[in-house]
Amino acid sequence: MWPLLQHIDATLIRFFQRYGHRVHRISLGVLYVWFGLLKPLGHKTTTSVLAQTIYWGDPEVMVLVLGWWEVAIGVCLLVRPLIRVAIFLLALRLPGILLAFVLEPTTLFVSFPFAPTPEGQYLIKDLTLFLASLAIAGFLEEKSTPVRYH
Repeated sequence: MWPLLQHIDATLIRFFQRYGHRVHRISLGVLYVWFGLLKPLGHKTTTSVLAQTIYWGDPEVMVLVLGWWEVAIGVCLLVRPLIRVAIFLLALRLPGILLAFVLEPTTLFVSFPFAPTPEGQYLIKDLTLFLASLAIAGFLEEKSTPVRYH
């Protein structure tokens, strides 16, 4: 029985090594496009609330900007040559995400740090997706010649 389990385990590991990063990248891309399109299509999301409390300017415009920004990130993740652009767009969002935790802790948490509000959950999700995207960025050079340090 153990040799069969070891064979299954080895097969799964080879599969994950071969396709894992691609599936990870595509799933993040689809998620960003999906969640991003909700905003310009008029569906109320937690971004709508955040745009009114955290970002400066017209909240309706900010919701559209944030929505299309997410769509752009998703498309760039889906198109492999544009992954670096996606990471750059994500990095540009990072200060806004972190600043929200500083400026609006009562909007983001019912009880800091263990009970986030829906808005806080949204920002924690954004931070987690950014960090997950760094795993993708770590494999950008996998198909080219390795960098050699002298």
